Amino acid sequence: MPAALDEIIEELRDTDRQERIELLIDMAKRLPPLPDRLAHFKDEAHRVPECQSPVFLVVEIDGDRVRLFADAPIEAPTVRGFVAILVEGLDGATVEEILTLPSDLVERTGMPEILGMLRVRGLHGVLGRMKMMVARAAAVDAASRDRAN
Repeated sequence: MPAALDEIIEELRDTDRQERIELLIDMAKRLPPLPDRLAHFKDEAHRVPECQSPVFLVVEIDGDRVRLFADAPIEAPTVRGFVAILVEGLDGATVEEILTLPSDLVERTGMPEILGMLRVRGLHGVLGRMKMMVARAAAVDAASRDRAN
């Protein structure tokens, strides 16, 4: 797991329930807006359908690194906070680091202790969708590099 994400998860694990909620809300405030050049990706193709809140993910491959961008409504601070954790902890990671993230990542953050089952399911959806988008972007990038050679 990338060190940046591991640090965030450790910080969340080392807090009590109330502090974890506060950290999540702080993370939600830190999620940067989508860059103007990516604003048109707030469409159904980039929406996470497994999540009730409208979460949009954009993945770019930059050399051997992944660039992650996301948008989630400020009115859904817990979802937005989790999305911010992923963006902050994984932006710049390798494809392999992202694709091998543990399936219990949501549980490792302690989110099930502070969120309802439906929200937790949505967070799993965000993680799964992000991995799928990274795999797809990496395949497209590899194919375009093969054609260039």
